[in-house]
Amino acid sequence: LLEVLVEKMADINLKEITLIVGVVTACYWNSLFCGFVFDDVSAILDNKDLHPSTPLKTLFQNDFWGTPMSEERSHKSYRPLTVLTFRLNYLLSELKPMSYHLLNMIFHAVVSVIFLKVCKLFLDNRSSMIASLLFAVHPIHTEAVTGVVGRAELLSSIFFLAAFLSYTKSKGPDNSIVWTPIALTVVLVAVATLCKEQGITVVGICCVYEVFIAQGYTLPLLWTTAGQFFRGKSSIPFSMLQTLIKLIVLMFSTLLLVVIRVQVIQSQLPVFTRFDNPAAVSPTPTRQLTFNYLLPLNAWLLLNPSELCCDWTMGTIPLIESFLDIRNLATFTFFCFLGALGIFSLRYPGDSSKTVLMALCLMALPFIPASNLFFPVGFVVAERVLYVPSMGFCILVAHGWQKISNKSVFKKLSWVCLSMVIFTHALKTLHRNWDWESEYTLFMSALKVNKNNAKLWNNVGHALENEKNFERALKYFLQATHVQPDDIGAHMNVGRTYKNLNRTKEAEESYMMAKSLMPQIIPGKKYAARIAPNHLNVYINLANLIRANESRLEEADQLYRQAISMRPDFKQAYISRGELLLKMNKPLKAKEAYLKALELDRNNADLWYNLAIVHIELKEPNEALKNFNHALELNPKHKLALFNSAILMQESGEVKLRPEARKRLLSYINEEPQDANGYFNLGMLAMDDKKDSEAEMWMKKAIKLQADFRSALFNLALLYSQTAKELMALPILEELLRHYPDHIKGLILKGDILMNQKKDILGAKKCFEKILEMDPSNVQGKHNLCVVYFEEKDLLKAERCLVETLALAPHEEYIQRHLNIVREKISSSSFAEQPISPTGKTSGVEGDKIPAENVKEVGSEPRPTKIIKPSDNKSQSKSNKLLGKNTDKETPHKTTKEIKEIEKKRVAALKRLEEIERILNGE
Repeated sequence: LLEVLVEKMADINLKEITLIVGVVTACYWNSLFCGFVFDDVSAILDNKDLHPSTPLKTLFQNDFWGTPMSEERSHKSYRPLTVLTFRLNYLLSELKPMSYHLLNMIFHAVVSVIFLKVCKLFLDNRSSMIASLLFAVHPIHTEAVTGVVGRAELLSSIFFLAAFLSYTKSKGPDNSIVWTPIALTVVLVAVATLCKEQGITVVGICCVYEVFIAQGYTLPLLWTTAGQFFRGKSSIPFSMLQTLIKLIVLMFSTLLLVVIRVQVIQSQLPVFTRFDNPAAVSPTPTRQLTFNYLLPLNAWLLLNPSELCCDWTMGTIPLIESFLDIRNLATFTFFCFLGALGIFSLRYPGDSSKTVLMALCLMALPFIPASNLFFPVGFVVAERVLYVPSMGFCILVAHGWQKISNKSVFKKLSWVCLSMVIFTHALKTLHRNWDWESEYTLFMSALKVNKNNAKLWNNVGHALENEKNFERALKYFLQATHVQPDDIGAHMNVGRTYKNLNRTKEAEESYMMAKSLMPQIIPGKKYAARIAPNHLNVYINLANLIRANESRLEEADQLYRQAISMRPDFKQAYISRGELLLKMNKPLKAKEAYLKALELDRNNADLWYNLAIVHIELKEPNEALKNFNHALELNPKHKLALFNSAILMQESGEVKLRPEARKRLLSYINEEPQDANGYFNLGMLAMDDKKDSEAEMWMKKAIKLQADFRSALFNLALLYSQTAKELMALPILEELLRHYPDHIKGLILKGDILMNQKKDILGAKKCFEKILEMDPSNVQGKHNLCVVYFEEKDLLKAERCLVETLALAPHEEYIQRHLNIVREKISSSSFAEQPISPTGKTSGVEGDKIPAENVKEVGSEPRPTKIIKPSDNKSQSKSNKLLGKNTDKETPHKTTKEIKEIEKKRVAALKRLEEIERILNGE
């Protein structure tokens, strides 16, 4: 293709190319600083087809916006080669907009240069340069060049013009047919069509070129020849037969492309609503009058691009409902002028008529797919679809200027006027680019042109909403409901904003208003054929709002079921309903809802994740882990699946799963480096593996990110106490108790260290007394206070204390044993003669000791495992259900070592079971 283009442009010199590229750069340099706005959000930011993880074949199965062509909500815009260039941009710079805008600017310069070559087929060099410069600077192109999604027009135009240039070489000596250029033309037409649908219209231009330019026929000559043939007075000339063969080949190839295209869209036209294109659903003659008026309106935008607007839908152009409407005069004048030019170009021979004819063809034929004349489209006017038709307009202007400038009396004036037009157009383009800097600037500029379009008011509101400026956004959304009272989306926007402002009553009223505007279900008729599918979200939004009230859960479920009844393939309704059913403690029904959603979309990682949560609720950890793994197969960076599957592996107690759990937690912190939970659980895994230094490192990182991280503070202190660093544990415990004064286990651990390491019996006593103030039935605190009494030599008080403790826990053998020790000491006459050390041993005698009971339990704050909602931004809190590490600090007497080992294992096993039960119960 590159060789062909170089050959075609061989007669374009470097100065001309430099001038055109320089002018394009001067007009569009500021577009490099614009962001992704309007349709760019759906086509670029929200389009998973750009990601390297998406298979390339998916590009040829989905539409321009990343929606499968088989789905009813698809726009049926099949442009895989354009999406492929977006993917290239993503590989180079991911989602940094500058590279996308730069490539658009380069493509526009390429189109302008190729267009210069096309102009030279019909104009002299000077006029061709003027036409190309006018095309390069025309403000109508800002939407196609500065808007990233306009790349479809740019790419399609490159191959569109290349196909036409190739076809011009199909005529050989003596009017023979050269098949190579024709074959190349067919290939280039197919490529142009894969960039944007209008690329196929170049075939019509080639046909007109063949008949009226290459063969030199005029309409009267064709009419005469046809008449003589049908009357039997003459045969068809050989040259005409040659022409017919070429036209048949072109038309057959076009028909084949159309058939393939119809198969791709599965013989379904896209679904549009009356808000997108009001005239399309209007009765006769309103529909015809309005659609015909749009033709002169588009021509006026080419002639006077002073007021440009990014969105011409809804009420922008009032419908023409009567023949008496004054705008019909514009339609009549336009068709008269167009007809006069058509008659001139078809009736008379000569270079001028040929130029006018090709200009008219370039204006009219590429515009047909967007004209609404043969099938409705999803817009009223779209400036970017004028990209190719503007080529014909520029040729007409240049040709007219050439005629005027040849007359000496108008020569200077024509140059002055032309210079002013090109200069003012360039300034307008430069200024217009800044409107595309952000969504707010774009839609505010549109409101200056048109205040009757509710969609524009809504879009300004969305831009402010994205900036969390809900109060200002609400004003624009409310204005949208005033401009278009029956706009369901506007009322939904108002409701959502009220919800963000915590004004739930007003939010519910707005959602109810939107719901009342929904059409009633008609048996046997597809619901989506009469309204935009996304309007069904009003049921989801309303249900999500009222379900916050526990008494209205059934009402919320009814709304979800109503949405599903209207549209059985409404995936989001199943997802939301599944979450609600879990909340209603109906996990089996929730499972059914998610399985139904998976039938509609088996490649949705979030759905597999949610199903895993359901299996956790059903106490089926193995099935849950399988579904977590499936989610990660689809999306290896699924943060919630990484985190919760790692925790589930850790809680399983299976040593063989720990390396994989660690690997997933490391991936998680790579994705969420600011989430302390990831580091904390890595620390827990290290503690399980007896990697004390590593555990300390992870715990410290968790505390650095979250200074009041309760579980991390306690477990770091616990780690120090288990590794003979009890004094290092004390400041950690002080910090823990500063944030959480009622942390009982922290108080137990602190009391134990104070008594056994610091010999601070009074400090330890205060810790244990505080525990009993908060929980008089706490066995550990009560028992350890008894130890304090023992250390204070108050044996009678220690005895009473242990009796009370034994009454609280009659089955705990160690309490009975310690009570026996105290009673032995009371009855021992030698006790009073020997001081009792803080460790519980009598001086000089290897006697019994009463240890402070210190069950150290690892646990985190209960955090509910989150279900991923369709409307959420997937930044939910992470489930944090952690395995307990429970050990006794009791040092058993040598003669009871085996018994103590059994007791230690029993306590640890019980605590492990408690923690596993907690994750299964979803705490």
